[in-house]
Amino acid sequence: MASTKEIITKAKTFGSHNYAPFDLVLVRGEGSRVWDPEGREYLDLLGGYSALNHGHRHPKIIAAAHAQLDQISVVARCFLNEPLAEMAETLVKLSGLDRVMPMNSGAEAVESAIKVVRAWGVRKKGLAPHRAQIITCDNNFHGRTTTVVSFSSEPQYREQFGPLTPGFVHIPFGDAAALERAITDDTVAFLGEPIQGEGGIVVPPDGWMAQVREICTRRNIALIWDEVQTGLGRTGKVFCWQHENAQPDVLTLGKALGGGIMPVSACVGKREFMDAIHPGEHGSTFGGSPLAMTIGKAALDVLVDEKLSERAAELGPKAMQRIRDAKIPGILEVRGRGMLIGIELDPALGGAHKLCEMLIENGVLTKETRKHVLRLAPPLVISEAELMKGVDITLATIRQMAAQAQQPHASL
Repeated sequence: MASTKEIITKAKTFGSHNYAPFDLVLVRGEGSRVWDPEGREYLDLLGGYSALNHGHRHPKIIAAAHAQLDQISVVARCFLNEPLAEMAETLVKLSGLDRVMPMNSGAEAVESAIKVVRAWGVRKKGLAPHRAQIITCDNNFHGRTTTVVSFSSEPQYREQFGPLTPGFVHIPFGDAAALERAITDDTVAFLGEPIQGEGGIVVPPDGWMAQVREICTRRNIALIWDEVQTGLGRTGKVFCWQHENAQPDVLTLGKALGGGIMPVSACVGKREFMDAIHPGEHGSTFGGSPLAMTIGKAALDVLVDEKLSERAAELGPKAMQRIRDAKIPGILEVRGRGMLIGIELDPALGGAHKLCEMLIENGVLTKETRKHVLRLAPPLVISEAELMKGVDITLATIRQMAAQAQQPHASL
């Protein structure tokens, strides 16, 4: 096996530079632990941005994938396959919705939802074509496609990529009254995250999701919850909307639906909305493949059988309380739900990216979200002992960082 230095050199020479990764190479994973080429072990508190809710190489999901690889892995979507039928049934029963449209990435699921509600607006609601508007939130993150970045409020995500797709309106996140005011005769949907993950682990006011559901029902617009990051156990429920019984009309899932093995996503919705898309108007070559659907169903089964949602509901608050009890002056706020946790740092410390670099040296892996928020989103299979060890290392590293920030600069 090549060394860390050799792999980094090759990756930077031949790979695209649309990412700026840490100088760390990972070659093996098991549960909540990973290793570099030299054999050094790290505790994973990032969880693949929630793609690894089941941990690295969950044995039941790996076994299901192996078994399907021995049968058939890809089937053209002009034919049917049993794993697609089984996964769709499982997801419908879990969500209480009616139809599953399988895709690959989370961004594809969001794009699918946009097309679904636009088609519903024309075919069911009677809007003129090309008039549909979708209300979104400031500080959102729904993916990286051209249409999705068109309704981002983050300049870095959109400035270089115009012309941008029209048809989107922004309101403040967590403001139900602003949603009510923004609805017009051309509005077909509200698209939001139950918790803004990439936006800084921003949790809305209690009751907001339920208010949004009531407004969308009363004003006859579709409610789309993007649960690509918050879904499948991360916040202590299978779906975050279940905390307030705010069932969407259309739901987007991804990340953890792939069981930590491959990209699997889905747009799930009520029959009235999903049936607005007609055959030939939307699809995906690999979306719904037997291998992907086998893995997706195994991921859902493990989520339920091993009570991963309940683990997040139990361990997440313990971790947050441990961080709060430390009373470190450099920590401004601890927020989150379940095992989606944000630690907002005093800007005087030098930024959360610097903290992540120091944590790597101390054997813990995570990533900042926005400039001054450290994200903790470990695999939901993590043991309480491992989680608290990771939290304690994180706290010690923040103290180390704070001590460095207080040191006077050497005179010139």
